[in-house]
Amino acid sequence: MAKSVNKVILVGRLGRDPELKYTANGVPFCRFSMATDDVWNDKSSGERQERTEWHNIVAWDRLAEICNQYLTKGRLVYIEGNLQTREWDDQEGNKRKTTEIRARDMVLLGGSGENAGSGPRRPAADVAAGAGASAATAPASTITDDDIPF
Repeated sequence: MAKSVNKVILVGRLGRDPELKYTANGVPFCRFSMATDDVWNDKSSGERQERTEWHNIVAWDRLAEICNQYLTKGRLVYIEGNLQTREWDDQEGNKRKTTEIRARDMVLLGGSGENAGSGPRRPAADVAAGAGASAATAPASTITDDDIPF
């Protein structure tokens, strides 16, 4: 049996479009925020209560490129990963610390009509080429969420 477990599973909507950047060594990483909602009835008043929790997500390597290509603000998504804490010194020399979710797996949820996101942010020909098809064999009007290879 494992001595410890560090696993996070989230289903929620993106709060902003992903930002793709590269390390000095050329390794891609992508950051975005994600909102999850908690809903319950207050025991004393019986009123419905709701709280939104915001999560900072970071994806690396090929997953970072995929997230940047297919995720948009408002998109419903499943993220699986682990908690990771980073420390750094800010511009004034103060120690800063943040905890974020390092994504290991991402699944797009809902059909194209069920998402607030507008779909891929890349031209349809680029999406088709990235999925292993040529633009000539996959017209822009026929590419849907079902065509995405994950």
